[in-house]
Amino acid sequence: MSQVPPAPSSVEESGQMSHREILEALSGLLLAMFVAMLSSTVVSNALPRIVSDLEGSQTGYTWVVVSTMLAMTVTTPIWGKLSDLFSKKLLVQLALVIYIVGSLVAAFAPSMEVLIGARVVQGLGVGGLTALVQVVIATMISPRERGRYSGYLGAVFAIATVSGPLIGGVIVDSTFGWRGCFFVGLPFAVAAFFLLQKTLHLPVVKRPVHIDYLGATLIVGGVSTLLIWVSLGGNQFAWGSMTTAVLVASGVLLIAASVYVEAKVATEPVIPLRLFRDRTISLATIASVMIGVAMFGSTVYLSQYFQTARGMSPTEAGLMSIAMVGGLFLSSIVSGKIISDTGRWKRWLVGGMVLVVIGLALLGTIDESTSLVVVGAFMAILGVGLGATMQNLVLSVQNNVSLADMGAASSVVAFFRSMGGSIGVSALGALLSHQVAQQVTEGYVAAQRQPSFSAGSHSVPDVAALPGWEQGIWEHAFGASFGHIFSVGTPFALVALACVVLIREVPLRTSNLDAVAETSPEVAAELHDAIVRKERAAR
Repeated sequence: MSQVPPAPSSVEESGQMSHREILEALSGLLLAMFVAMLSSTVVSNALPRIVSDLEGSQTGYTWVVVSTMLAMTVTTPIWGKLSDLFSKKLLVQLALVIYIVGSLVAAFAPSMEVLIGARVVQGLGVGGLTALVQVVIATMISPRERGRYSGYLGAVFAIATVSGPLIGGVIVDSTFGWRGCFFVGLPFAVAAFFLLQKTLHLPVVKRPVHIDYLGATLIVGGVSTLLIWVSLGGNQFAWGSMTTAVLVASGVLLIAASVYVEAKVATEPVIPLRLFRDRTISLATIASVMIGVAMFGSTVYLSQYFQTARGMSPTEAGLMSIAMVGGLFLSSIVSGKIISDTGRWKRWLVGGMVLVVIGLALLGTIDESTSLVVVGAFMAILGVGLGATMQNLVLSVQNNVSLADMGAASSVVAFFRSMGGSIGVSALGALLSHQVAQQVTEGYVAAQRQPSFSAGSHSVPDVAALPGWEQGIWEHAFGASFGHIFSVGTPFALVALACVVLIREVPLRTSNLDAVAETSPEVAAELHDAIVRKERAAR
């Protein structure tokens, strides 16, 4: 009598794929991830030209970045929850379609307002791709084999990060102009859509979940309200006005309501507050916010510095970014390999944060006349520090929590880092806008001349098209102001350094189930259930 084989006990077993099938499906997933990464990096060198062509302001420059980051941050956990209810392949394809729609609207945007709205749509799609690619990889590849494929993902991330600014700069300087930056990802997105349709075949494993729509809405509402206040205060309305009072009160109330919902109401909260009872998670979260403020808030404006204060073309500004990205890439690979060999991570985390503090402090000394070799060296120091810090901070949390909380803890750190980035970009962007306006006004007064163009006090002209005497005023204003925002970002990095020093080092676990740290909360829970079932069957 033949014995009936037991039913598969996990997602991986039920969706077992051969090495060739995995590589075929992985090619579509890697294309999707390339699209997600490229969408943020390719537009960086185009922003100064975009703001000039659409007659935008420094605030508009800021919100083209912030809008995408906010949409991506808040929707990432929701996409993860949806993957437990519906086909993961269908959801990845839906995220690609949303990204394509947002890109097309952005490419034809007639104004800054439409562009910012389109970037929100792009952020919804990118949030889905970022979350779902990790979930799908964890679903089709067992934890013990996942390491052999993770290198491909790291390579794609590095390629998109390095090539994005260069590609964007070349496109802006070509006949396509800045609008071409929103077209460049479309062929990859379409190819990924059809490649996944052909190669990705996964079982639909459903688990009852409760999506915390209310908590996510309150969080994004509260943070967005405060960011709007920071961005527009002192420009659209006075800091001490009734508008300020309404925005601040509304933001605080919404955030307070979100804390109550996450703690008392939500069955599966976006941010599980119970995790903060753990000292490592609490310190890592604070450090993540501070790193987000310092890193995103300062480095996102480097392309603008090179183009407005140094008179570079977008392509040249893209080439300058290699200094920081190269340092980040090398240090992340070297530190990751040594940590894997030794199991010790804290020395790299602390050393990386020390370099971040030093790099930001040094960049705080730059102006429009600083040697480009010196600026590149400062950027490389910052890049090396960030490479040794960003992933290892997540690693310290993943190594300190149980299997069931692995995904939730990892998501919390990533969530707050992105939120800190949104706050940093917005707050430091508002400071930059104020500083530039003040410096420019003083420059015109000293020259005893009037601007050659008609615009608001916070508008950003095409500096390269201005007369020589006027170019000098704007280049000095931007050069001095950029150094100032790096100086402001340095104390935030110091707080992050203090937090990582206080984190207790626990040697890395050697179990091959540690790979589940890369997955979503949903996949982690499914693996945990499978382990429990196997242990019971063995008894």
